[in-house]
Amino acid sequence: MGLTNKKEEQLRKMPLIEFHARKSKDGKYIVHQTIFTDIKPTKYYEKVVANAPLTDAIDTDAAERAADALEVVTADKIKA
Repeated sequence: MGLTNKKEEQLRKMPLIEFHARKSKDGKYIVHQTIFTDIKPTKYYEKVVANAPLTDAIDTDAAERAADALEVVTADKIKA
């Protein structure tokens, strides 16, 4: 039995969830990253931003440096 059209539409509107595991270069840490991808019309975000309070700028350089310190590790490497 297949899904109804209504259920298929609901599933298409749900965010995409991805999981990534990385091991630090020194091997001391495992970093588990969860990414939620949600697609909305630009008008939705324009309205959200227009009503949002101003905040400090995000330090993207620090985030990039942290990401550079990590390497992608597959499940078989983690078990070893």
